Amino acid sequence: MDDSLWLLIIIGCSFALFIGWRFEKAERKEYLEQLKVQLELEERLSKAGIQDIDIMDGIEFEQYLVVIFKKLGILARKTKASSDFGADLILEGKERVVIQVKRYQKKVGIRAVQEVNSARDYYRAHEAWVITNNFFTTSAIKLAESTNVKLIDRYGLVDLILNSNYTSVEKEVR
Repeated sequence: MDDSLWLLIIIGCSFALFIGWRFEKAERKEYLEQLKVQLELEERLSKAGIQDIDIMDGIEFEQYLVVIFKKLGILARKTKASSDFGADLILEGKERVVIQVKRYQKKVGIRAVQEVNSARDYYRAHEAWVITNNFFTTSAIKLAESTNVKLIDRYGLVDLILNSNYTSVEKEVR
């Protein structure tokens, strides 16, 4: 082989190694970014005390949400335990909101959306929400979208809790 062919082979191999190195560097950067997002999420979940909610019973979770809404300056009241017509909490303000509360170890299904949608009419509410410490099934999400029911999943709950902590600290400072 002549020198020019060897030179082309060396340049080709060097280029391939460089591309591989750049690709690996990009993958590493993406992995580190994903890891950072995951750590931030875990920190937010920890600050919110979501693990404590996971071991509450349903009644405790309802009462906990009453406190959270109070910290946010929203009047919340529990409905009676049985024959609640699909609502566990009612928020009173400019507009009435009925809430179905689900502290579950699995995803919340379509039934919760159906119940709170019915409760909206019964309690003459403007809005209907379902709040859970978990997530929602695809069918529950589809029905909620078509019936205008607001779904607050685990991450939305964390935001609600962190906002209430910020609000209560802000009130103490003033």
